[in-house]
Amino acid sequence: MKSNEARRRLLGAGSAAGALALLEAATARLAVAREGAATEMPVIFIGHGSPMNALRDNDFTRALAKLGKSLPRPTAVLAVSAHWLTPGSTLVGAQTRPKTIHDFGGFPRPLQEMQYPAPGAPEVAGLAAKAVEVAQVGVTEDWGLDHGTWTVLRHIYPHADVPVLQLSIDYAKPAAHHYEIGRQLRALRSKGVLIMGSGNVVHNLGETDRDAPDGAPSRAWARDFDLGVKTALDARNDFALVSYARLGPAARMAVPTPDHYYPMLYALGAADRKEAARTVFEGFQSGTLSMRCFQFG
Repeated sequence: MKSNEARRRLLGAGSAAGALALLEAATARLAVAREGAATEMPVIFIGHGSPMNALRDNDFTRALAKLGKSLPRPTAVLAVSAHWLTPGSTLVGAQTRPKTIHDFGGFPRPLQEMQYPAPGAPEVAGLAAKAVEVAQVGVTEDWGLDHGTWTVLRHIYPHADVPVLQLSIDYAKPAAHHYEIGRQLRALRSKGVLIMGSGNVVHNLGETDRDAPDGAPSRAWARDFDLGVKTALDARNDFALVSYARLGPAARMAVPTPDHYYPMLYALGAADRKEAARTVFEGFQSGTLSMRCFQFG
């Protein structure tokens, strides 16, 4: 267990005022609030695609709505989004009311003005910081909910009545590091926390086909890598998914940068090796964006 002095040093590295007090009281408050919880929450990965999905009614968003109705009610959602990258550090949001971050441009005004006013979960932030041993996790109030989180939760929990917090991705670390953090966060599931990764297993914005209809991929490399990921998931070949470049030559085009792939590794690590992956949605948008979503547990 980290000493009080160590925790203060951790919080001092970029933490907002008041986060220390929240962290000190976290364990006791959560134990009372969650006492008697019998359900271990599932783990989900969402291929989020364009922010415009927040406004759309399509097969993908309807699948998210269906997912939300099928999941046990969580005490909080811990989201790992491809859009909170913090090279050199790992942070967790401890806001009581996380702001809705519109981290995009060139989209219509209704999307720019959309809000997702979910409450935060500072006590869960404290537990997450303590659970991770492979990195010092800083607790901060300086972020919020970016579009990798709120555009999908808008369909899963449309009333914004489930507490939500985000964990950042240390982009300077390799794939195995992110898988290991997911593994260490696994214990939060028994406290009612839904762990959600949000990215895309195939994501190459320079090679999208904007006019392609939703559904099948328009490029062979996108199809091949997506199917390679599905095959590895079905076999629970976690090593192959962490070492994704070995899935075949399509990996170079499908994952030119790993920012949208890494969130999947957090979900994979948080799932027990005995848990099978269940497909929630599969298909493509813009020709080459894999919208694959899946659930463990």
